[in-house]
Amino acid sequence: MTNLPSTDIEKENLEAHVALCAQRYESLDKRLTKIEDKVSGLQKTIEDSHQSMTRVIIGTAGTIITAATGILFLIMTKMP
Repeated sequence: MTNLPSTDIEKENLEAHVALCAQRYESLDKRLTKIEDKVSGLQKTIEDSHQSMTRVIIGTAGTIITAATGILFLIMTKMP
């Protein structure tokens, strides 16, 4: 990060102030763009994880239902 402190010439000269402000805003814009890119990457990672977790939950539920059905069938066939 470029730290551009206020200078005496900036206080006295409007053009110098405008030029330094333009540099500061450009620096801030670059930093905000980097942050936006990182947040977008995190959002995609979270969405992918959510989809993966949903698949795991559905698969687990299917396995439990299949096992319970098999146990009930086994109990029903063993009854006299």
